[in-house]
Amino acid sequence: MQNEQSIHEKARDIPVRGNYDVVVCGGGIAGIAAALAAARQGVRVALVEREYLLGGLATLGLITVYLPLCDGRGRQCSFGIAEELLRLSVLHGAEAPLPRGWMTDTDDEAARCKNRFSVRFNPSVFAILAEQVLRQAGVELLYGLAVVGGRRSGKKLTHILCEGRDGRFALACGSAVDATGDAVLCRLLGMTCATYAYKNTLPSWYYYQQGSTCRLQMLGYAENPNISLSESEGNPAVDPTKPHYTGLDTFEVSRMTCDAHDQLISHFLARGDLAPDYALTSIATVPQLRMTARLCGQQTLDVSDAHREMKDSVGMMSDWRQAGPVYEVPFGCLWSEEMVNLAVAGRMISATDKMWDLSRVIPACAVTGQAAGTACALSRNFATLSVSRLQKTLRQSGVVLYEKEL
Repeated sequence: MQNEQSIHEKARDIPVRGNYDVVVCGGGIAGIAAALAAARQGVRVALVEREYLLGGLATLGLITVYLPLCDGRGRQCSFGIAEELLRLSVLHGAEAPLPRGWMTDTDDEAARCKNRFSVRFNPSVFAILAEQVLRQAGVELLYGLAVVGGRRSGKKLTHILCEGRDGRFALACGSAVDATGDAVLCRLLGMTCATYAYKNTLPSWYYYQQGSTCRLQMLGYAENPNISLSESEGNPAVDPTKPHYTGLDTFEVSRMTCDAHDQLISHFLARGDLAPDYALTSIATVPQLRMTARLCGQQTLDVSDAHREMKDSVGMMSDWRQAGPVYEVPFGCLWSEEMVNLAVAGRMISATDKMWDLSRVIPACAVTGQAAGTACALSRNFATLSVSRLQKTLRQSGVVLYEKEL
């Protein structure tokens, strides 16, 4: 066998199979929020998803904890679609008791301060309910499509290249959202991105049946990453005793997946072999990666920005690890002048390594997704988009922008 460093692919014409005002790449929580927000502005929206179920890590990855919408001191800070999706996730029941003071005893201020606005949901039910909501809003769902490239004219994205069961084709777009989680489209377009310096450890969450009860086993770190945070400065320190994965190399992620499967089956069988009252019922079908790559945007959010007023705020998020901090998310974290009609959402927004562990979680993904989708529906050039118009539209959709308004 020849050891060739590269091969040449023959040039070919790519058919354009759709023309949309907004194309959202990635159907995780951020992509769901972005597509829903854009469609509600009356524009034509397509959502491109590589898998065949929505929700990303939250559903296919079995990270079924909808982290807090509140600051841990009784104040809700994430609103709009972030709250809508939380309530949707437990519309037909939760996997854990609903938080008192928020979803029960709603006039109980003491309960709100004691309990955080957070729930455990069923991943499969949530994914299908989200699909139904998007379809009702008019979003065209395109499953089984991988984003493999883009075409640009100057600083504007014109087409997104996809590959699916029937080959490669393009989708024309007026604007787009990269909600892939790994900045796939941004990196394919050659935009300036950053990678997470501390990499990822190995989680293997799974569901199992024991007796008459279905249980979630949170095996390994998926909420709390492979770094410890100094109470004074939040400085990350890598734990050298654990394996680490960048999450950006196909061969490495394949090894990680096998390692996760080995860890999972060993842990499950340690309790005994399969039996009528003991079964493995569900495992993650996507790698449980948290931080991989992100855009370097117009602004970069940091943990030191807690309680800081951002004039171009598009919503707020809290610190799921501790009570108190509230962050206003500036619009500048969602785009770069390198591509003026491409927004990012979710764990790929422009944030420092210290901040990344906060900006990657479900409420923050929903907040930034709603902002990105709304911006794309309103404009094909973010450099000229009136931030006040964007903020007004978000307010009309139920978003609270500033901490002083709580």
